[in-house]
Amino acid sequence: MALELMSPAGSLESAMAAIAGGADAIYFGAGDFNARRSAKNISGEELPELLRYCRLRGVHTYVTVNTLLTDRELQKAASLISTLNREGASAVIVQDLGVLRMVRALAPDLPVHASTQMTVHDLAGAIACKEMGFSRVVLSRELPLDEIRFITERCGIETEVFCHGALCMCYSGQCYLSAAIGGRSGNRGLCAQPCRMAYGFDGGKPAPWLSLKDLSLCTHLQELEQAGVACVKIEGRMKRPEYTALVTSIYKRAIQQGRAPTQEEMKQLEQVFSRSGFTDGYYTGKTGSQMFGVRREEDARAARGVYAQARQLYEGKENPRVPIHLSFTALEGREMKLIVTDGDGFSYEAQAPMAERAISRATTQEEVARNLSKTGGTVFYPEKMDIALDPMLRIPASTINAMRRQCLDGLTSLRRRPPRRREGEWQPGARRLEHQGEPGLIFQVQRFDQLSAPLLVLYPDYVYLPLEECVRHLPECIALQQEKGIQVAPVLPRIMFDSQWPPFLEMLRQCKKAGIGQVVCSNVGHAALLKESGFALRGDFGLNIMNSQALKELKAQGLQSATLSFEMTFPQMRDVSKALPCEAIVYGRLPLMIFENCAIRRGAGKCACKEGQHFLSDKTGRQFPLFPEPGCRNTLYNSEPVVLSDKKKDYTRLGLRCVRLCFTTESAQECAAVARRYDQGLTMEGRFTRGLYYRGVE
Repeated sequence: MALELMSPAGSLESAMAAIAGGADAIYFGAGDFNARRSAKNISGEELPELLRYCRLRGVHTYVTVNTLLTDRELQKAASLISTLNREGASAVIVQDLGVLRMVRALAPDLPVHASTQMTVHDLAGAIACKEMGFSRVVLSRELPLDEIRFITERCGIETEVFCHGALCMCYSGQCYLSAAIGGRSGNRGLCAQPCRMAYGFDGGKPAPWLSLKDLSLCTHLQELEQAGVACVKIEGRMKRPEYTALVTSIYKRAIQQGRAPTQEEMKQLEQVFSRSGFTDGYYTGKTGSQMFGVRREEDARAARGVYAQARQLYEGKENPRVPIHLSFTALEGREMKLIVTDGDGFSYEAQAPMAERAISRATTQEEVARNLSKTGGTVFYPEKMDIALDPMLRIPASTINAMRRQCLDGLTSLRRRPPRRREGEWQPGARRLEHQGEPGLIFQVQRFDQLSAPLLVLYPDYVYLPLEECVRHLPECIALQQEKGIQVAPVLPRIMFDSQWPPFLEMLRQCKKAGIGQVVCSNVGHAALLKESGFALRGDFGLNIMNSQALKELKAQGLQSATLSFEMTFPQMRDVSKALPCEAIVYGRLPLMIFENCAIRRGAGKCACKEGQHFLSDKTGRQFPLFPEPGCRNTLYNSEPVVLSDKKKDYTRLGLRCVRLCFTTESAQECAAVARRYDQGLTMEGRFTRGLYYRGVE
């Protein structure tokens, strides 16, 4: 199957630009629930006609419904999904598992694609998406070719890969930086792009530590096609139509002709938009400082120079793009017949009275073919033509032209119609009885030595710690369970490529054999990987649970508890009907980003993960700690901890089974002091934040 090229349509004009540039598919938002809410998007009035316009031209329409929703927003989203199903969108792109559940109920025939916001980056994640009903998965941008190929060959559903456009420093779906520092959530479609600002490493000179160059895989398209990838996607719903038209046309020619862009085309790509050039570092596995760049004034000037040229691509005459087969029959004594068929299974037939015998000169096959070929002004072009014509017949050109027009008009009408699909019903369901009384305690630590006797005397229900740390201290962890009745749950790495899993699976086997019965899952792949392992699966914050329907879906996937998103307010948490026991993070530095490109190595010039605490600082002097993660990755934590020690009454009313205290940079003594404050309901000194639990996010 040929590689599908998908282009962004941040407005109706951009949609037209993408189609004129040769896009096989477009993706766009049509409402408030898409990851580019600041784009113009497609209005309710524009939507039906755009879908008909695209169907006629054979262009797939993928509508983004790829943000996290609260319970009170689900009904509005349900109305949008019903509209998209009825009007014939080709598929919806979804992040929220609750939205997926609604689509299955409301529109069982509407295909659903797993958004890159779901952070699917391994085979288990792709298989989980297939089992949940997705027909395609958009893989994380950070994957190298070998990992893309491994997943694509084995997952059983289509894979899609971003090939051009902006790169986020953080894995999509796992970035909370914009929400934490400005109240604008990337998971809700309003990222303020704080990663483009300057930061200092370990107090050094401010630099673009988090600002990556734009991605370009234009020289790797044949590799992706050979790997079995179904679709390559151009980012840019916030960019101008000229950008969309030019980039689409260059990629389309490269795909059709099986080549890399020419030197002139590469120059045009860089001129229309770049940040100090492009990068393919993740794809090739060559990460490092060469991947970073900023948008310079000379970049903006170069773009203005190509806009006029780019506009010509979509403001001029439309090129036909639908091949048709015309079959014309004119036999003596019979009615004339013309059947026009396209490659999508549509066919239309026109008939005319039988032709008369010629008195002087008969109509030739060449004349019939010439008249049938006059498809100008339509989206069609003749790919094949069959003519059965008896000799000595005279057929007026006007008759042939009328039959052709009738068939093309009929075929146009058929192609514009939305497909027939089932329409279902969705109801939120009965509200579940919630946990009553004071929630239990969970202590999460980075290091086992943070678990001092004064801390454990408070008898938490669970202790969470990284899987590697659990294995290093396995006898002590088992003693906690046996002697103190405290359940220990290793936390799986949020990001782990398939090639990196074997040693961690061995660690899990060691934990299971020793008597560890719980494990903390950070993505949908973890549940698929471990559903038959015998572990009780606890859902972590990386699953981005924000509504009751998502909880039901997690339960169906075998999880036994879940962590509610820390981008929710307390009233939103209270609204959630808790199909699973729920927990919330009520203390600690929140994990704001996870990097594939190691900031510690870049800053120190070597691997320095074990050489003290490293941090990035912003222009106000706030310090954001960096912690190493497996696979030479980093997590960036907030500069200030969430503190709710004096708000116990507030979070006790939310129906939570447990609350979690997350310790990162704290010493053992500081951990114990914090826990005592929570136990006693006392406020804390120093700089801290209430998080988003009271102010919420946009």
